[in-house]
Amino acid sequence: MSNKQFSGKSAIVTGATRGIGKAIALELAKRGANVAFNYSKSAGEADKLKTEIEGLGVKAFAAQCDVGQTDSAADFVKQAKEEFGTIDFLVNNAGITRDQLILRMKEEDWDAVIDTNLKGAWNFSKAVLRPMMKNESGGSILNISSISGVVGMLGQSNYSASKAGMIGLTKSLAKEIASRKITVNALALGLIETEMAAEMNSEYREKILEQIPLKRLGNVQEVAEIACFMLSDAAAYITGQVIQADGGLAM
Repeated sequence: MSNKQFSGKSAIVTGATRGIGKAIALELAKRGANVAFNYSKSAGEADKLKTEIEGLGVKAFAAQCDVGQTDSAADFVKQAKEEFGTIDFLVNNAGITRDQLILRMKEEDWDAVIDTNLKGAWNFSKAVLRPMMKNESGGSILNISSISGVVGMLGQSNYSASKAGMIGLTKSLAKEIASRKITVNALALGLIETEMAAEMNSEYREKILEQIPLKRLGNVQEVAEIACFMLSDAAAYITGQVIQADGGLAM
């Protein structure tokens, strides 16, 4: 497979300044795609990533954007389209956690997670559809969900609900726009080695590892490569699907 398989294509990756989003953005750029990404607070990290992407010989566009704000998402997509000329891929990756048992969870923690994770995916999906529909070759949307949305996780009523919602969004949207040659799929990820995972206490980490048949956490590069496959022509006949990459944790 040519490492420039996405030459001439353009992608939007939300929440790409670190972890999974960053790995996906860089892998897309390595394969020849121009990449636009948003950030919420980390302007310094965004500048570094923009430079890194441009160093791979493609265009990069970065802007501050609250994915949970419909107008902001629409403006971001408009700017990315003006910058690149086309939008071929969208990866809805932006996500936050505010874990707590429901009896102790504050309303604002529910709202923040739903707005970022679920409404953010809806906002960006809605905004990219018109540009994608004008593409002769259509496009691809990939929603980064979680096994928390498949099986539910203790203390994550907000996060699990948001990630389950992304799966429902994926299936519904896939049916709506399949005739326009646009595929929509989701990745339901297990525990991936990121900054967020690094903050887990060792006792909890060991407990989780015991439940993973492959006995390890995933890594961001593995996720990036699966994401690129799902966006590629090789997956053109796959839509409305939820691919679980979790080491067997939720099988």
